Amino acid sequence: MGAIQIKGVTKRYKNFTALDDVSVSFEFGKIYGLLGRNGAGKTTLINIISNRIFADRGEILIDGIPAKENMAVHDKLFCMSETDLYNRDLKVSEHFKWTKRFYSEFDLDRALALSEKYDLDVNRRFKALSKGYQSIFKLIIALSVPVPYVIFDEPVLGLDANHRELFYSLLLKEFEEGERTFIIATHLIEEISGIIEEVVLIDKGKILLEDRVESLMEKGYSISGSKAEVESYCAGKNVIGSEELGGLKIAYILGEKDALPKDSSLQISAIDLQKLFVKLTGKGALQ
Repeated sequence: MGAIQIKGVTKRYKNFTALDDVSVSFEFGKIYGLLGRNGAGKTTLINIISNRIFADRGEILIDGIPAKENMAVHDKLFCMSETDLYNRDLKVSEHFKWTKRFYSEFDLDRALALSEKYDLDVNRRFKALSKGYQSIFKLIIALSVPVPYVIFDEPVLGLDANHRELFYSLLLKEFEEGERTFIIATHLIEEISGIIEEVVLIDKGKILLEDRVESLMEKGYSISGSKAEVESYCAGKNVIGSEELGGLKIAYILGEKDALPKDSSLQISAIDLQKLFVKLTGKGALQ
């Protein structure tokens, strides 16, 4: 089975470590959420995968092929970047033609059809597009390059609700029509929680966890009640966060659920992916 494999990747900038011995795999045929707060290391990792910058240590393999400065992986990977890397004076239609030169399989007809769907004027210059339509332009290119691995770095910034929903539906349709891997790097967890299958959570340059969304939802829960009862229940468990109000307490736990003590007033509740993300990346999480 194919995969993007990251092995022991470290990247430092003077006294700042952007990535610290990161090892993780993105298997072929899945939709991933690469989740992390701003500055967590998502974009640095993406830039190393796509050969825009190089790691100080470690390596990237794409389907077993070393990715660093290797044209053999060119037709395997496309990355939509949050950063604007396009000539601002060219028209959208001209950018499509240039993309066709670099990616021979680029589907120009599809790009034009998606432009109509999004009401994107292909005769406008890139610099004349709003921030939202610049994002739409980049999404259209990413959805029209039929490579096995596509990475979206903060893909919906500047998009209104309707345009975001359209992107998610198009992405799912693409996935259903042909097996590929999509990696969505974002800090907007709630919107993508329903479409991703796997979660890779990065914080402060380290991988905090990698798991299936379904499995993660089964493991994460909250326990609430009196402070004494909650603390008794939480003894020995992986508590990822807590809140207190007077004599009441709510704790957020990642792990197996134990049966509540008989006649207990405690309450167990499910927690969503957004809450898990906040608690896992909050100050003091996992310490």
